[in-house]
Amino acid sequence: MSPAIEAAVKKTEPMTVAFIAVKGHFEQIPTAFNRLYGWISEKGYKARGPAITVYYDIPGQVPDDELRWELRSQISGDIAESEPDEEGLGVKHLEATQVAAAMHRGPYEKLEETYQALTLWVEENDYEINGPPEEAYYNDPAQTPSGEPLTEIRFPVRRT
Repeated sequence: MSPAIEAAVKKTEPMTVAFIAVKGHFEQIPTAFNRLYGWISEKGYKARGPAITVYYDIPGQVPDDELRWELRSQISGDIAESEPDEEGLGVKHLEATQVAAAMHRGPYEKLEETYQALTLWVEENDYEINGPPEEAYYNDPAQTPSGEPLTEIRFPVRRT
């Protein structure tokens, strides 16, 4: 059974992000975040806002080693876009996007319940998903009591 959620449609802000594009199992996410933030530091960029993961493939529909995903961190300043380097690291500008969003408080293992509830909310409110889902992480799980991570799940949407 899906949990009760508070969902809303909102517009994200345009932003410049440093990113790392990855193909492989989601277990690589912590290591990839370390690489991304190390690269941001090396370049002298200033990270701000929540870290974000974008999922282009769904586990079970694609072999784990073929899953495509991207980690993003908003960065400050007037920084030019750059294509991904040999490690998948680069910079891009994102336009504002209309998303359906819901907050999930609790362990990542329970995110699927919030995904299901948000998917149902989107359908019941006459929207359709028109892009890959993303998660924005509002606290650091390494420094947050177990079971208390705060994650915003977002689906790009349009009216049906």
